[in-house]
Amino acid sequence: MATEPSTIHASAVLIGAKAILIRGPSGSGKSRLVWDLLQAAEQGVLPFARLVADDRAFVETQNGQLLVRPAPALAGIIEIFGLGIRRLPYEPVATVGLVVDLAAPDADRIPPAGAEKTTISGIILPRLSVAEGTAALPLVLAFMRTKAADD
Repeated sequence: MATEPSTIHASAVLIGAKAILIRGPSGSGKSRLVWDLLQAAEQGVLPFARLVADDRAFVETQNGQLLVRPAPALAGIIEIFGLGIRRLPYEPVATVGLVVDLAAPDADRIPPAGAEKTTISGIILPRLSVAEGTAALPLVLAFMRTKAADD
């Protein structure tokens, strides 16, 4: 069963088969993390990365998965600090596999129990909380390449 799409203040980038949904307050680095992930793919650090949405995204559930799409007026557009608004190739829809919360108040050296999951529109997803002022890309790469010690 599908839900009606809702707009959220977030960015998203497709990495391989799943998207990373990036949330955070204005100025927290959502667009920067998208750009860093795209550049990591260009440099061969990631196998594939493509912009899905920047700043505003539509999310909806379908068949037990959370889908993300760009806001139509912003499809293929990203803001790059110091350059302004730029156009890029983009994916029109992707399945979310990870949520990254930037400037997260619950980010800690050892995340508290329960912080590693979040629920959006009834879908439980893995979550990475990043403290304000912390470089997000190394944490995202570590999250993708390692498993928790208690798994």
